[in-house]
Amino acid sequence: MYPVSAPHTSNHLPRPGGHHLFWQECGNPHGTPVLALHGGPGSSSDPHWSALADPGHYRLILLDQRGAGASTPNAGAPTTDLTTNTTPHLVQDCEALRTHLGIDRWHLMGASWGACLALAYAQTHPDQVISLILFAVTTGTRQEITWITHDMRRVFPQEWEDFHAAAGPDADPRALPTAYARLLADPDPRVRHDAALAWCRWEDTHVATVPNFTPNPRFQDPDFRLTFARLVTHYWSNDCFLAPNQLLDNVERIAHIPAYLINGRLDISGPSDTAHHLARRWPAAELRIVGGAAHTANNHGIGRAVLEATDHLRHLT
Repeated sequence: MYPVSAPHTSNHLPRPGGHHLFWQECGNPHGTPVLALHGGPGSSSDPHWSALADPGHYRLILLDQRGAGASTPNAGAPTTDLTTNTTPHLVQDCEALRTHLGIDRWHLMGASWGACLALAYAQTHPDQVISLILFAVTTGTRQEITWITHDMRRVFPQEWEDFHAAAGPDADPRALPTAYARLLADPDPRVRHDAALAWCRWEDTHVATVPNFTPNPRFQDPDFRLTFARLVTHYWSNDCFLAPNQLLDNVERIAHIPAYLINGRLDISGPSDTAHHLARRWPAAELRIVGGAAHTANNHGIGRAVLEATDHLRHLT
C-alpha cells in the first residue's frame, strides 16, 4: 500500500433542497483526478483509501454522499426528508462536484454501493469518465437485495431469525428493508435505536465470511448506526431507485471505458456472479476474483488488487 495521505483540502458543496455535501482531497492537487464513492448507502468517505492510489500521481476526491458522513442534513435524524435522496440525485451531485472543481474527466473508484453508484454515474456521463475501479461489485438489483435480506438465511439461519424478529411481528420476510424503514422513521427514539442496532448487527453478520473477521467499529456509534440503517433501508426498499437490471442492461454505454471489476471469492454479501455478468458484457473490463477475500476493502488481497489497478491506469488521463 501507499502511505495514507491526510486530506489537504475540504469544503461543502451547496446543492438544491438545502443539502451541503462534504468533500475533501488527498494526494497531488494537480494530479489525475479520481472520485472515490463510498459504500452503504449511508457510510462515509475514508481518507485511508488514499493508500490505494499513488499520492504523487493522483488527485483523490472523497465525497460524503447526501445525508451521510459530514454532509448535511444528516439522514439519521427522523425529520430529515429523504425524498430528494435518490440515485439520480446522487449522480447529479457527482456531476455538480466535477463542474465545481473544474475537472474535465476523472477516474471513478467505488466499493459495494459505491460501485453501483459509479456505474450509474458513468452510464449517465460516459464522456466524463476515464476508467472505473470497482470492488465488492454490486448493481442494486432486487435480486441482490433479496439475497442479502432474505435468502442469506440459508447461510446464517439463527442470525436471520433474530434479524426478522426485530423487524416486528407483521414484517414481510421478503420485504425487510421496507419494515425496517418504517421503524427507523418512528417518532419513538427507542424504536429507532433498536431497529438501527438490529439492522447493523445483520450487516456485520453477512460480511463476516473470513477467519478472524473484526466487526465494523463504526457500528458502535449509535448516530452512525441510525444514518447508515436509515439510508440503506430507504434505498433498498425502493430498489435503489433503478429500473430492473438497469446497470447491467446499459453496459453498452460504457463498454469502451477501461475498468477493473474486483471481488473476493468469499464475498457472500456481494457474490462474484454480479461482477462476472458485468464483465461478460463489458469488453474493456478486466475481472479479478481475489481468493480468501470477502466483502471488505480492508482485506489485503482486495487492497492489493485495487492498487495494481490504479497503477496500471496511470497512463490514462
